[in-house]
Amino acid sequence: MSDFLILIPAFNEAGSIRWVIEEAKRVLNNPPIFVVDDCSQDATVAEARLGGARVLSLPHHLGLGGCLQAGYRLAYELGYQYVVRMDGDGQMDPASVNTILAELKSSGHQMVIGSRYLAKSSPYSSALRHAGIVFFRMVLRPILGKPVHDPTSGFVGVNREALEVFSRSFPLEYPEIEALVVLRRGAFHFTEVPCTMRPRRSGTSTITALKSIYYILHVLLGVLVNILKFDRKLWRR
Repeated sequence: MSDFLILIPAFNEAGSIRWVIEEAKRVLNNPPIFVVDDCSQDATVAEARLGGARVLSLPHHLGLGGCLQAGYRLAYELGYQYVVRMDGDGQMDPASVNTILAELKSSGHQMVIGSRYLAKSSPYSSALRHAGIVFFRMVLRPILGKPVHDPTSGFVGVNREALEVFSRSFPLEYPEIEALVVLRRGAFHFTEVPCTMRPRRSGTSTITALKSIYYILHVLLGVLVNILKFDRKLWRR
């Protein structure tokens, strides 16, 4: 069995999921790919299987965080050492998986983030997104003890130590930023590597202007809760 797995959470990605899987298999020499389907209402499951992926179909719609936790739990129980998450919309270039995986193995860090902005070569999709990312960079800098250039990136690789943690506890909604704080609670480390992102092949983003405000408030509350848990852990020592 390969020591690494590509994990793709999916919800209504029938228009692109098969293409994403086939491209990843071609570029990466046929790695194992698991798609966790979050009760899609289209042909996502059928398209994923036609592409050659194994599919875990959730019995209830759990949202992105629950979908990822199910995938991480499965990968951990099956004994994988490394998991690289990709999205099902075609934005993530699978060639960057090799960069993420190599950094995971050589650095010993528990998480490696594929960053769109590390090399300052990728444009922000909107002024609102730019402002949000800059805001979260400032919030996270003192918490994490180091800068993070792309805190909302979903192009993420984790090793088995992080898998063990995430299989037990993982943020359920908008998890990327909170997951960094969860790692910090465990005294784990992360790093970033530059990656290539592309326009999505199908569908549209679910993050509207109104949802962006909810996103910021929700994530700030989640970060605060995780900080309080971390401080309580230190106090008990």
